Order: sequence, then C-alpha cells, then structure tokens
Amino acid sequence: MNNQELHLRQFGKMIMHLAGKNNVSRKESKELYRQVILNEQPELQQGAFLTAHLLKGPTTEELCGAWDALYEYDTAKIHPDFDEDCCDIVGTGSDALKTVNVSTPASFIAAACGVKLAKKGARLVTGVSGATDVLEIFGLKISTPLSQARKCLEDHGICYLPGESFLKAGWGRLIQSMRFTSTFNIIGPLTKPCAKTTSIVIGAYAESLCPQLVAVLKDTGTKRALSPYGMSESHEKHLGIDEISICGPTKIVELRNDEIETYTLSPADFGVKQCSFEDVASRESAQANGNAILKVLSGNGEGSLADLFAVNAAAALRVAGIEEDLKKATDRCRQAIATGASLQKLRHLISYQGGQEGSDQLEKMLSKLKVS
Repeated sequence: MNNQELHLRQFGKMIMHLAGKNNVSRKESKELYRQVILNEQPELQQGAFLTAHLLKGPTTEELCGAWDALYEYDTAKIHPDFDEDCCDIVGTGSDALKTVNVSTPASFIAAACGVKLAKKGARLVTGVSGATDVLEIFGLKISTPLSQARKCLEDHGICYLPGESFLKAGWGRLIQSMRFTSTFNIIGPLTKPCAKTTSIVIGAYAESLCPQLVAVLKDTGTKRALSPYGMSESHEKHLGIDEISICGPTKIVELRNDEIETYTLSPADFGVKQCSFEDVASRESAQANGNAILKVLSGNGEGSLADLFAVNAAAALRVAGIEEDLKKATDRCRQAIATGASLQKLRHLISYQGGQEGSDQLEKMLSKLKVS
C-alpha cells in the first residue's frame, strides 16, 4: 500500500470514528481540518467528514482544533497601527428565521459610537443575503487589497474583511460549493483576521451553540464576547435568529473578566418595543435588504428595523467597553443613526474598499431612495 492510499484510508477511518459518536483530541481535530483546508482529501471524503463531525456534535476541544487549523493555515491577517483593541459583530448564519441583515448595519452604528470595528463576513450560505452580498450592492469590491481595509480601520475606525479575501486556501473554496451547515459555520465567524480584535458579538443559529461559541473564544484568546440566540413570540423556541431579537426574548451567553454568564434579555431591557417577526423579516432579495438598510442608516427607515440594528450595535458597545448599560448604549446607537454618523461610516468604508466607482454606486442608490 503506497503512502497516498494509506493517507486516504486513515482519514476514512476517522470519518467512521466520528460517525460512531466518538470524540477526537484538539491536536487530532487540527490535523483533520488541516487536510480539508489544504484540499489534501477528495471532495467526497471532505464532505463526509464535515457531515459526520457536525452530526456527532463537535466538542469544544474539537472546535478549538478546527479553529487552530483555520487560523494557522488559512487566515490572512491585518495589523492596524493604533493602540486600541478592535471589536467584531458577526453571525453564524444557518438560523431558522431570516431577518434583514443585522450585523452589517450594526457595525456602522457601533463604529459611529466610537467602537473600533473590524467586521468580517461572507456571502450567503442559507439565507437571502450575506454581508458580502449586501456590501457589494453598496459598492464594495472584494478584490480590493486587505491593506485598504486596514487603512480604513486606521483612519475611520471601521473596515470590512470578507471571508472570500482573508480565507482563501480552504474555507473560501468550500463556502462556494457548500449549501449545508458544517462546523465552518461555527469556526468561520470565530476567526480573527484583524490582529487587534479582542471582543466580539457572535450570533448563534441554535441556543445550544451559544455556550460553545463563547467557550471556544475564551480558549483561543478573546477577552470579551457576547453570543445571542434570539427568539420570536410567534414561533417555536427552536426557530430563532442569530441576532439579538426584538420579537421576543434573547438567550445570552457572555464572557467577561474570564467568567461566563448566561441570562435572558427582552426588548424592554434595551428600551425598545417588541414587534412582530414580519416587521424585520428578510426581504425577497439582497437588493431589497440593502435598500431597507440604507433607509435606516439614513434616518428614514422603519422603526422596528432601526431598533433591531440599534440593540445589536449596543451589544458591541458593551463588549468593547464603551457603554456597559444596554439601554444607554441603545440610546447612543439611535442617536448615531439620527445624526447620519452611521451612514457616514458606510460612505468611508465604500470609498476605501470600493474606490470612486463604489462611492458613485452608493450615492446613486441613496439618490434613488431620495435620501442624502
């Protein structure tokens, strides 16, 4: 038996090991994911492995190993030249209920409130639009070098890091072909393409995932994290969103001071009214979602969507240490929308990461929406 055949068979044995509900060590997990990321196994084996691991239920140790592989073998990093720490707002995707994109506008709002925001994201996996889809509609070019994202972060406290750009060897290849949930939905949003990111708001597609996400973040060096799983009063509990909800309660798992705390919040805890899910549900297309976001950032949007974006931005203010009180943080976020400061952050980002052509595209959209 030659070395290549032995390599394939050993990986196949590990697939059956996981399919039998058996765990592996962090080191073993790192090696298995290394082989997937670097495309050392046939696609059939890669897909079987990812499915078997997810169905078994990955342990925190296994997820840390997968994170190690993704970070070491696949993650390009920016190193902004300032002293402050950075924050990220992102969701896992694959949630049952689909809203208008939340983490993207929340990032501009939080940045307008003083948070150094290095947001990462990607194209859609299971929904109508991912962060990259929406930002491309606004004029972003994912072909823009990451150095431009770093410069925008240094100059204006905001940047966008597309997974399609900073994760190229494995995740970028896989995400283009996968239409199913895998552990990459869990560890992808946990990556740190910005070297100064120390805090994160990370939405989960399932309530049971929140503590695991936070545990992995703690074990991989994150200082503060908040993981929400939002629910809707008009839907079953297992049908939720990977954001803070204003349609019902939100389960929160939070890391602070090396301690992990679990609690539940209501819209009233943020000082906003509860709404129906239909008020914030995803529109029929990425373009329509983008239009809805622009209306809010321009101060002309629907009240419920503005509230949804504000409460999620408020969570970033909390983990970044800008404002611990969630009601006060939400008020600051509403003010950032009302003054146009959030929209200005979007304009800065597009000018740096989309160039003049991107800026013209954004202004054309704004003109069509009859906003300034």
